[in-house]
Amino acid sequence: MNISAAMGISVSGMRNDMRRLNDTAQAVASGTSTSDVSQPATDPADAMIDLVTTRQSFAANAAVFETGADMWDMLMSIKKDG
Repeated sequence: MNISAAMGISVSGMRNDMRRLNDTAQAVASGTSTSDVSQPATDPADAMIDLVTTRQSFAANAAVFETGADMWDMLMSIKKDG
């Protein structure tokens, strides 16, 4: 796997996390379940678990992206100096 592929995967993960966060927020606001709109009353504990899990996932993907960007910068400086 190359650097750009890892960065692309992390961006895809962050987009997924944003969708999941939006779904959870909408479910809390409307009082429905995130998995099945026909189920009433979102459990606040489940919503908080989803939010915390999504935050951790987003942070991990952001760290991968940032590391890839740092590696890319390092490679470009090596290439420029070489």
